[in-house]
Amino acid sequence: MKHRALGTTGMFISEIVYGNWLTHGESVERDTATKCVRAALDAGITTFDTADVYALGAAEEVLGLALKGERRESLEIATKVCLPTGPGRNDRGLSRKHIIESCHASLRRLGMDYVDLYQAHRFDGETPLEETLIAFDDLVRAGKVRYLGVSEWRAEQIERALRLAEELGLRSRIVANQPQYNMLWRVIEPEVVPLSLREGVGQIVFQPVAQGVLTGKYLPGAPAPAGSRAAVGGRPTQFIGRVMGDVLLTRVQELRPVAEEAGLSMAQLAIAWTLNQPGVTAALIGATRPEQVTENAGASGVVLDAEVLERIDGILGDVVDRDPGKTAQLTTVKPEWRNRAGV
Repeated sequence: MKHRALGTTGMFISEIVYGNWLTHGESVERDTATKCVRAALDAGITTFDTADVYALGAAEEVLGLALKGERRESLEIATKVCLPTGPGRNDRGLSRKHIIESCHASLRRLGMDYVDLYQAHRFDGETPLEETLIAFDDLVRAGKVRYLGVSEWRAEQIERALRLAEELGLRSRIVANQPQYNMLWRVIEPEVVPLSLREGVGQIVFQPVAQGVLTGKYLPGAPAPAGSRAAVGGRPTQFIGRVMGDVLLTRVQELRPVAEEAGLSMAQLAIAWTLNQPGVTAALIGATRPEQVTENAGASGVVLDAEVLERIDGILGDVVDRDPGKTAQLTTVKPEWRNRAGV
């Protein structure tokens, strides 16, 4: 497992980050979840990502228990705050009240004294950005957080936060962004990536296999495999709903020879592709079985030459989305918080 410095910081994280959205505490048995974490550790993964909203806190609890007994200094733990964690109006967003209370709750569930990376899960347009940044900075000063990050913020929002932190004389600044990014969804390339490269903000990208689409398991003209996220009765998402067309799925199948010639599985090719893109520090993976973790971890250290990257671009062509306006946003939070758990 290779490790990379996060942005311009001195902290290194594993190229493959293990995340537990839609898995720990929700759709995967605790014993299996623990086995997945052990598989991650065996593969050399040292960085683990979760969030307070995942399974309404159960994901943090399961992750903390699975890592119990490991040397804390050898791990990099990331969690998030913003999305609804309760029915109250202050159980959401990036107010000082919610940030401080959520951080304490996350630490309690994880069974840890601090987290290495604390991330604003979405942008909150209802809270003054100054209030958010000062609250985050206070947590760093208190020793409960080491570094700060955001997830799915637009370039102008990240830049505004960076400049405001300078103006306020804060000790800490944003050093990481967690966006959705893969061969098909490249909306961060026009604006977020150039800004981040200038400012030293590292990208920890999620959905590198496009929620399973880039593994090649969805075939054109065929029903989704039983048990998959797009299967009837499963948990399809907006992304899968958007891409489940025969044209796109046919293009994805055309990537199979590229993967085979490189000696990679389709999933490994997709993950390696993200790790070969400018500004990307790590790819975040999820798993429901330990063997998935082992397979995906095999993408670490893979170098794709320019010819392979050009072939991929040539195959996918116009099915790639690069519209920067499609970055996920949550400036206000709907009250149906229970329906948003795990989003």
